[in-house]
Amino acid sequence: MTTTSSFFVDGAYVSGQGTGIVEVISPATGERAGAIPEATAADVDAAVAAARAAQPAWAATNVWERAALCHRIGDELAKRVDELARLQTLEQGKPLAESVADIEEAAKLFHLHAEDAVRLHGETLPSTDSSKRMFTYHRPVGTWGIITPWNFPLLMLAEFVAPGLATGNAHVVKPPENTPLTVLAAMEAFIAAGVPAGLVNVVPGGGATGEALVTHAGIDAIGFIGSSATGARIQKMAGLKRSVMECSGNGPVVVLADADLAAAARAAVDGAYLCAGQVCCATERVIVHADVHDAFVAEVLRAAETVVLGDPFDAAVNLGPLNNEGVAAKMDRHMADARERGAKILLGGARRADAPTGLYYEFTVVDEVPEDSLLSREESFGPVVPIITGRDDDDLLRIANDDALGLQGAVFTKDMTKAFRFMEEMAVGQVIVNDSNSWWDVNMPFGGAGGRGTGWGRIGGKWTLLDMTDTRTGVISL
Repeated sequence: MTTTSSFFVDGAYVSGQGTGIVEVISPATGERAGAIPEATAADVDAAVAAARAAQPAWAATNVWERAALCHRIGDELAKRVDELARLQTLEQGKPLAESVADIEEAAKLFHLHAEDAVRLHGETLPSTDSSKRMFTYHRPVGTWGIITPWNFPLLMLAEFVAPGLATGNAHVVKPPENTPLTVLAAMEAFIAAGVPAGLVNVVPGGGATGEALVTHAGIDAIGFIGSSATGARIQKMAGLKRSVMECSGNGPVVVLADADLAAAARAAVDGAYLCAGQVCCATERVIVHADVHDAFVAEVLRAAETVVLGDPFDAAVNLGPLNNEGVAAKMDRHMADARERGAKILLGGARRADAPTGLYYEFTVVDEVPEDSLLSREESFGPVVPIITGRDDDDLLRIANDDALGLQGAVFTKDMTKAFRFMEEMAVGQVIVNDSNSWWDVNMPFGGAGGRGTGWGRIGGKWTLLDMTDTRTGVISL
C-alpha cells in the first residue's frame, strides 16, 4: 500500500506546499499510526483548480460511462477491504469486524449510485400554453467541497463521492485530522479504477484547511457530515452555496408498555456499543414507559453482558476505544453531571484504568436520568445507555420531542396504531419501529427533521443524487 504521508491532487500523490505535520495517533495502542502534512490555502487552491478543470468534461460524459467508472471503483475497493479495514481500525479504534463492514459498504455505494444515476429521469410537464412543451432534467452542480468525520472516514466519503461522480460532479475532500490515512490509502483504488485526474482530490488538515475549502470561490457546493456546532460554522462561512448537511443526533429510543422488552433492550445495547457509541444515530436517550421500567432495566443489564471491551483487533471484542480525548472528556463530563443530579450508574461509568490508552471507556448503563441532565440534553457520543422514565404515551412523546437534534429515533411496540402515531409525530427524520436506533440501509434517505438542529438534505439512495444535481427545465415553443 502506498505510504499515506501526502495529499492526493489531480490524480496523483503529492507532497503539498506546507511545513506543518499532523501526527495520527492510534487510540488503540497510543502509538503513531502515521503522519501527514497539513494542507495550506495554496494546497486547497491547487486541488480546487484541478477539480474545476476536470469537471466540465466529466459532466459531458455519457451517464453509462460514468456508471461504469463507479462500478470499477466499487470493484477496486472490494479488493482492498482487508488492508483498508486494518488501517481504519488502527487509526479509528473500532473493532476490525466493524471496519470490514464499513469498507464493504463503501464499495457497495459506488455500485448502488452507478445504478441510480442511469435511472435519474426527468419529467414532461403540462403547460397552460398549448403551444409550449415543458420538461425537466438533472445537471451536476459542479465542484463540491466535502468535509467528512472521523467515525466512518471512508464510508462517509463514499456517501458523497459515489453519487457525485455518478452525476458528473468533481470533489475536493478534507478528511478528518484524526483519521485521514484510510481515505488517502483508498485513492489507490481510484487510480486503479481509472478515475480521471482532478475529479477526486484529498487535502487533509484542520480547521484552517476546512475554512479555506468552504470559503473558496471555486467551490460550488458543500457536503458535510459532523457535529451541529461545526455545521453551523461552516454554513455561516459558506453563505448561499448549495449544501448537504448531516449533523448531530440525540435520537430517542421509545419503549412503550406493550413492547418486546428483550428485543428493545438488545437494540438499545447494540446502538450504544456500535463504533463505541460514536454514531449520529446511536442510542442516546432511552425513554421507557413507567409500567415496564424495572423489567426493561433488567433486560438491558442482561444484554450488556455480551459487550466485550478491549483490543479492536481481537475477534472476541465488540467495543473498542473512543477515538480521541475530546469525546472521552465529554463522556467524563456527562457522567459527572449525571452523578451530581442523582442518576444511578448501574454499570460502567468510567475509563478503564488498565487499558493501553486512556480512551477505553467502560460500557455504561445509567438509570433515572433527569431530563435536564447532560446525558439527556446533549449528544454523548459514547458507549452509554441513558434511561429516562415517562408516565404514559403522551409523556414519552413529549420527552422524545423535547430536543433540537431530531435526526433518527426508534419506537418499540406491538400496536401498529401506536407505531404509526410515533412515526408521524416524533420530530425526527426517520423512525425505526422495533429495531435499533442505529439501523441503516444504503437505500434509505437519511437526514434530520425540518427546523431541527440536524442539518438538511438526504444521504442515501437516489435522494443524494437529487441533492447533488440541479433540476433544470426546458421549454419548447411549437
